[in-house]
Amino acid sequence: MSAEREIALLERAAQALRGHGLSVTMESETTLGGGRNTAGTWLSVSKDNSRIDYSARVARRLTPGTVGSVLARHDHPLDVGCPLPLLITDHVTSPLADRLRANDQQFVDAAGNAYLEGRGVFIYVTGRKLREKQIALRASQSFASSRLKVLFRLICDGELAGAPYPTIAAAADVALGTMRAVVADLQEQGWLQVNGKQRRLNRSRRLLDDWADAYARELRGKTLIGRYSTASFDSWRDWALNPAHLRWSGEPAAALLGCDIDPGVLTLYSDKLPARLIAHEHLAPAGPLAYEKLIELRKPFWGESLNLWGRLDCVPPALVYADLLATGNARCIEAAQIVYDYWLARTFPVR
Repeated sequence: MSAEREIALLERAAQALRGHGLSVTMESETTLGGGRNTAGTWLSVSKDNSRIDYSARVARRLTPGTVGSVLARHDHPLDVGCPLPLLITDHVTSPLADRLRANDQQFVDAAGNAYLEGRGVFIYVTGRKLREKQIALRASQSFASSRLKVLFRLICDGELAGAPYPTIAAAADVALGTMRAVVADLQEQGWLQVNGKQRRLNRSRRLLDDWADAYARELRGKTLIGRYSTASFDSWRDWALNPAHLRWSGEPAAALLGCDIDPGVLTLYSDKLPARLIAHEHLAPAGPLAYEKLIELRKPFWGESLNLWGRLDCVPPALVYADLLATGNARCIEAAQIVYDYWLARTFPVR
């Protein structure tokens, strides 16, 4: 998000809080920490003689698929007395408001929905809707599928950023005609550093999290092919999978990558389930109300080859990370953090 849009959203959120009878002051500051400059925004919210200090954390377009990554990133401060994180977003639906409150994540949106609690202040407002113009603006700012696909391939192979447009387009399975606009967008967002004909991916955890958020919003729902059930669910490690056609993601991939997690959903990426696997494991379509011990088949979105990294049993860690966060499940969010720590932190550091 550009600095201008972030400031505008902060101001709308502050005005929404004032509409609830609160006094709000906002202050931006740059402090020196860890050898680099770090910018932050603080809000002081008060009513009568009560006051809460917050550290603003801005996140746009909150959805059920992205709330997990938001909760994972917006940790509460370890030191007593430090400002609490206040999630600032454009709109929070009633179900998402309940989930945020259940996870002690305080928030306010541009429509006036809010949850604030502490030091004599309690506000909980849900159900307010965005105006039609706000919804249209939000939709116009979303990533196109082609941009997500290109960014994913660059996340998996950073050296690809310097390749000619036809090479990147073929690897990401996008139209060559979109590449100029895609590169311009990624450069504007700060994810690509361009110097003449040289391009380099600006790797950071923020890049990884922004891609995971956008993937959950814009593309992940389109990848679902079908949901299945089987009596042999718990023996998934013994299934005979051809890595040229099938790769694990989500919870089973996390288990294979070293997480202590007992999968509740088995996520597979492939164009189709082999007839031999269906017959041998007695896979059957799952009913619409089924929600436990499911197999979900998702279509690969990155071209013909599944072989994007060295391992043959699962998709790249960045996609495992995104699929885990998209569940919004606490244990999956914890597993996503472990996947990040062991497989992604060195390449995508916190900055």
